[in-house]
Amino acid sequence: MFSQSVYTLVNQQNGNLSFKVFEFDNASYFDHIQRNNYFTLIIITSGEGIAKVDLSEYSFKENTLFAFYPYQPFMLASEGPIAGISIQFHHDFFCIYRHHKEIAANGILFNNVYQLPFIFLDQNNKQTLMNIVREIVNELKMEALRKDEVLISYLKIFLVLATRIKLEQQAVKEINSNEKQLFIVQNLRNAIEDNFRTKHSVSEYADILHVSPVVLARAAKNHFNMTLSDLITERIIVEAKRELYLTNKTVKEIAYELGYDDEYYFSRVFKSKTDTSPQLYRDTIGFNRGDS
Repeated sequence: MFSQSVYTLVNQQNGNLSFKVFEFDNASYFDHIQRNNYFTLIIITSGEGIAKVDLSEYSFKENTLFAFYPYQPFMLASEGPIAGISIQFHHDFFCIYRHHKEIAANGILFNNVYQLPFIFLDQNNKQTLMNIVREIVNELKMEALRKDEVLISYLKIFLVLATRIKLEQQAVKEINSNEKQLFIVQNLRNAIEDNFRTKHSVSEYADILHVSPVVLARAAKNHFNMTLSDLITERIIVEAKRELYLTNKTVKEIAYELGYDDEYYFSRVFKSKTDTSPQLYRDTIGFNRGDS
C-alpha cells in the first residue's frame, strides 16, 4: 500500500512520538502483550486469530478495526499470516477526553468497558477509512506548514466515522440480544455508572438490582466477556485515568473520591490493571494541567 512502511511525527519540544502510521505484514508487531502510553488503532486487512484484551479473549478476522486506549493490555495471536495498518497517537497530540463533544469517541470507541474493543468493517466502511489513512500518510510525507493541524483534522474524521460504525453495530447487537438478559445488562450498566465510586463488590450490585450474584455474573460474562468484579474495577480505572489526565488532584484525593480510603491499596489495584502506577501514568501520558 505504501512505498515506506512507517511514518511518524515527533513532538519537537520533548522528542517523544506524537503520531505514527505503519503497515505490518506479520504477527511480530503485536504478538506479545502491549501496554502503550498512547492510543492505538489497528485495521486487520488480512488474516485471523485471537485478540487478548485485558482479561478477555476474542476471535478476529480480516476487516476488523481495534481501538485501544493508553496502558490497555492487548496482544494479537494470529493463526497464520496477518497484515494491516496501525495508527498510534499520544495524548499530547490529540486528547480524546478534551475533544469528547466533538467526536464522541471517548466512552464509545475508547474507554468503554461495556462494549467490545473492536468493530467489523464492510467493504464500503473499510475503503472509506483506508482512504483517510492514505491522506494521513500523504500529509506525513510532506514538509508543510501546520502539518499537525491537518493530521488532527483527518484523525477526527477517522474517529467520528469509526464511532458511527460502532454505534450502529451496538444497536444491532442490542436488538438481537435476549430481551430478559438485555434488561438485566442495561440495569447493571446503569447501576455501575451510578455507584462505582462508592460500591465495589458484586454483592452490593446484586442487592441494588435485587438479582442473585450468579445471574449478574452470567450476564456480565455473556454480554461483556468479563467477570462482574473485573467490570466494576475496569470502570473505576477508566475514571481514575481521566482524573489523572485532566486534573491536578493528588493520587490520594482521586483514590478517596473513588471509594478507597487507602491510597496505597488503590495504587496496587491501578497497577494490577495497567502495569503502571497512577503517578507514572500521569507522568508518561503527559498533559498541560493549566488547560484542564
